[in-house]
Amino acid sequence: MIKCQVVMNAMDAFAPRYLAEDWDNVGLLIGSPAQNVHKILTCLDVTESIIDKAIAEGYDMIVSHHPFLFRSMKRINTDKPLGRMIQKLLSHNIAVFAAHTNLDTTFGGVNDVLAQKLNLTDLKPLTISYREEILKLGVNVPNDYADAVRQAICKAGAGFIDNYSDCSFQFVGEGRFTPLENATPFIGTQDKNEVVTETRIETIFPAKIKNRVIKALLKAHPYEVPAYDIIPTQNVYHENGLGRIGKLQIPMLLTEFVKMVKENLPGDTFRFVKGNDKLVQKVALCSGAGVEFLDKASMQGADTYVTGDVKYHEAQHAQELGINLIDAGHFGTEMPVVKTLATYLQNENIKNKWQIEVTADTSAQDVFTTI
Repeated sequence: MIKCQVVMNAMDAFAPRYLAEDWDNVGLLIGSPAQNVHKILTCLDVTESIIDKAIAEGYDMIVSHHPFLFRSMKRINTDKPLGRMIQKLLSHNIAVFAAHTNLDTTFGGVNDVLAQKLNLTDLKPLTISYREEILKLGVNVPNDYADAVRQAICKAGAGFIDNYSDCSFQFVGEGRFTPLENATPFIGTQDKNEVVTETRIETIFPAKIKNRVIKALLKAHPYEVPAYDIIPTQNVYHENGLGRIGKLQIPMLLTEFVKMVKENLPGDTFRFVKGNDKLVQKVALCSGAGVEFLDKASMQGADTYVTGDVKYHEAQHAQELGINLIDAGHFGTEMPVVKTLATYLQNENIKNKWQIEVTADTSAQDVFTTI
């Protein structure tokens, strides 16, 4: 058994809430961070049938992709579907957590799972909605403490550059200071100017962990008041956004690619528009309703675009652009992430010895049926 907050923290580590679009509604939608959690059910949509399943099988937390509370509410009428669902959840003390556009954007999330299903490699974000700010840290340390301080700030998350960790630069110089009244210096005496041989350590870190890095620095540094500075940089550490663009290792005919898409994705709603006579090789995608990025896909050289919820005139526009367009449905492009969510939480369960149960819902079906 764990607290709901523990699951929330784990989900924020996988799909940070700062990646969500401004209009979105993510995080804990029903329940308390302090309530106990024994069983988690992951799903695409929080429907009444999902809630009934959770009640019948003893789940006390639902982690969904789509937020079932999305638009503002002025009243809760329990005679209507949404009000009835809220009443059931509260009556049975079931928490509901949603990871929506943040899960779409995050690495390993909805769009990466979809790209994996389509056998794409060399993936890049199709759009850029988030750039992580990088800060540069410089700190002066007595020589004998340089290793301890460097190790502490790197352990806190500083010093990562792509696939390299513990990255830093250091040099030796002289530090000068005069302790004043009420000072309790580690080195030196009051009102006497001191000259100390010190090591200057420089490294970088993402702005989002600044407080953590500073806390580690202050704890490891022997001085009462360490001399350090933090400077903004123009470096880009991580860029991310909605959608992905990648390549097929072996080009194929459009009809073959459409067949593969249909075989690898769930659902019963698959349509396509032929926009060119090329072999399919450079493919862009956006899970759910992503046709708004069709022009971006075309401008980046994609010969084929996969998404859902395509309208007639949007399909027409694809033909005009000369890009193939595959409508694999909102459900079909997003449902695969439900198992990914369960796998992630189960791995956290094992690693951290939560001793809970995690299950992925496999009962959901596309609301559309093709005849």
